[in-house]
Amino acid sequence: MTEIIRIETGFQRWDELFALILSSFAYMDGVIDPPSSANRLTLAALAYKAQTEVAFVAIENEKLVGCVFCKPEEKFLYIGKLAIAPALQGKGLGRKLLAKAEEVAREKGLPALRLETRIELTGNHATFGRWGFEKTAENRHAGFDRTTSIEMQKRLA
Repeated sequence: MTEIIRIETGFQRWDELFALILSSFAYMDGVIDPPSSANRLTLAALAYKAQTEVAFVAIENEKLVGCVFCKPEEKFLYIGKLAIAPALQGKGLGRKLLAKAEEVAREKGLPALRLETRIELTGNHATFGRWGFEKTAENRHAGFDRTTSIEMQKRLA
């Protein structure tokens, strides 16, 4: 059974969380340009991110198998670093983590979730679409003259 808990003060499993994120995002290496921000993440930056955002981890058989970071914005709850252990992708864990994000958005009175995904990751676009997200914008990273990511939003009832 998978347990989803909020990262609180006293969380000590930073190495394991860092490894989970890197392994979950590794398939993007050589596929997206510019490279994923996960490749620039450090343990200190990850701990700071968890202190300044609302973060959850999924634990199965005492092992970290998923996470999501939620950053409140003026009109949205921004979803970042949604990571699922590669062996467990496609088994519903992402939906469970997003359900926690939806709870946070409702608690904070935010009417929608927002995320960004790279233009090359069409499988992610389709998955987020099945989860109720709709494309709302195309963006480009600094220094690029082409679309590098899309923004997607999910309105909450």
